[in-house]
Amino acid sequence: QVKLVESGGGLVQAGGSLTLSCAASGTSGIIFRIYDMAWYRQAPGKQRELVALITSGGSTNYADSMKDRFTISRDNAKNTVALQMNSLKPEDTAVYFCNAVKTSIGVNYWGRGTQVTVSS
Repeated sequence: QVKLVESGGGLVQAGGSLTLSCAASGTSGIIFRIYDMAWYRQAPGKQRELVALITSGGSTNYADSMKDRFTISRDNAKNTVALQMNSLKPEDTAVYFCNAVKTSIGVNYWGRGTQVTVSS
């Protein structure tokens, strides 16, 4: 069973930066590299939404409101994925979740999330 653990959340002022990290355990690096990895977020009273995705091949995709401020990256040697967040806004306040997915083999794992709070 793959376990995803997020870290790096916290309280930051508007305009600041945070880097979130997600570490995958229970899987080898050979297996981790085939997963597409993503960050989602969920604000209070709102649905969970995609923030950024990085495929097994390294292609990235971002939600429109974040593409100029956030950067997703992965380190297959360390089984980790990171989300660099710059120019944070109060509306970025949410719980951020790490997701590992490979639809072709029925993989869809979630972490428990890390809280990001941006004060104005």
